[in-house]
Amino acid sequence: MRSANQSSANDFVILGLLNLPELSTPLFFTFFFIFLLTLTGNLTILTVVWLEQTLHTPMYFFLTNLSFLEIWYTITIVPKLLVSLMLKDNNVSFAGCMSQLFFFVTFGASECYLLLVMAYDRYMAICKPLYYSSLMDTRTCLQLVAASWITGVVTGLVPVLLISQLEFCGSRKVNHFFCDIPPLLELSCSDTHLTEMSIFMLSFFVLFCCLLLTLMSYLFIVISILRIQSINGRRRIFSTCGAHLTVVLIYYGTMIFMYVRPHSSYSSDLNKFISVFYTVITPGLNPMIYTLRNKEVKLSVRKILRRFL
Repeated sequence: MRSANQSSANDFVILGLLNLPELSTPLFFTFFFIFLLTLTGNLTILTVVWLEQTLHTPMYFFLTNLSFLEIWYTITIVPKLLVSLMLKDNNVSFAGCMSQLFFFVTFGASECYLLLVMAYDRYMAICKPLYYSSLMDTRTCLQLVAASWITGVVTGLVPVLLISQLEFCGSRKVNHFFCDIPPLLELSCSDTHLTEMSIFMLSFFVLFCCLLLTLMSYLFIVISILRIQSINGRRRIFSTCGAHLTVVLIYYGTMIFMYVRPHSSYSSDLNKFISVFYTVITPGLNPMIYTLRNKEVKLSVRKILRRFL
């Protein structure tokens, strides 16, 4: 009985997205639709690339890893959000909160590294086509993906280890729709200055370094595209890279806004709105922008359907 009471006393209460009960049902169905779309799109990519031999290339290998990551990234956040919207079940244990934070940061950081790897892959394919096949072999691709995942896990461990050492002796109401870094820091009754600075420096290093290198890759790609004589070829590559760059800018823009700024400037309602973009909307856009609008993928889907129907 004592342990049950202690467990209950250590629970956090997630306040949710909005304190407007009349919007709970519309938001539930909206987010549930986006959640299904995200899962369906990413599972379709994994299935099509797995079944179609012509898509067994470095670019699609990286895209399948991104799709696999997006599935788990979405599952980490959205189901709990849906439950809180409909069932008002907003309690989460300390261990559960730290687990959600760990997986959220791990998958978020791994996505940054994967987006960088994908930009590097496109740079090699467009700017160094003669060396592409020899440099981007199977071993190199596996090493790049493994490095992205391992570095993501290490990145995820840092804030969890720091925040788990803090004391939470007052209110345990997390003013957010998931266990995120800023609202947890607000609840702590410990001196959080060192923790805040450590997480700020980590976020700054990961986000700005990855973004800078990604943008540099796309800059070199744009320069190479401008040298292409064929207008149709130039337009096609610009269209693809432009869509990719749009996703990168939305993802990094919202993440930088959330984690690379002073703690005192946090606005809870604005944070929730911004968080919806990189936890719910962007994972749903990625399958459509990166792959499902691709002609090669569309042809492969038709071939697979003809094969099984």
